[in-house]
Amino acid sequence: MKNYDQDFLKQLAKQLSCPANTEGIEVANNMHENNIGMTRKAIEALNISKGDLILELGHGNCKHLPEILNRAEHTSYYGLEISELMQKQASEANNVAIEANRASFHLYNGNNIPFSDNTFSKILTVNTIYFWERPKEFIKEIYRVLKPGGTFAIGFADKDFMESLPFTAYGFDLYSKDRINTLAEAANFKIKDISSFTEKITSKAGDEVERLFYVALLEK
Repeated sequence: MKNYDQDFLKQLAKQLSCPANTEGIEVANNMHENNIGMTRKAIEALNISKGDLILELGHGNCKHLPEILNRAEHTSYYGLEISELMQKQASEANNVAIEANRASFHLYNGNNIPFSDNTFSKILTVNTIYFWERPKEFIKEIYRVLKPGGTFAIGFADKDFMESLPFTAYGFDLYSKDRINTLAEAANFKIKDISSFTEKITSKAGDEVERLFYVALLEK
């Protein structure tokens, strides 16, 4: 593991939480490349079917959108972001889907989901849970906007692995499988499955690492 300046690590952690400015574009591209395996596993877990209305929380530049929409016909996607830059980047990258009325991207405050009760059949989020300000309240918000029988997939890296990365000391709230179980129960979610995977990636700090991650599939 390389040695890094503390200010560099703090700035990197901030960008990972909410990408901004020119640096944020580079960080977002790196996140897309390193997280695509985790994102694909989360998408697969949802078992997207014809007519599904899908919500993603913290979509980044959303270059993976075709992998969601191509899963089934007559599906529609809504993306929520706290980063103005990512909302703009995602909209530009997916202009065709937006014009076809199959996708839209929106800003929100990271706490209150601006949609009605029982709206979405499928919800996903990948590598955002570390930044939830009020986890128990927020997962109840997710439960609220999910339709009865709907599923929610959470992709997240193992706590022990994350603790080995130098930047997670700055603003990251880390999760184990047990903590995910406790969080799901707080919102009355049923835990359908928590699958584990390993992959080799280049970390955000530039090191080659083997990552253990999970995809938790919850049902309302």
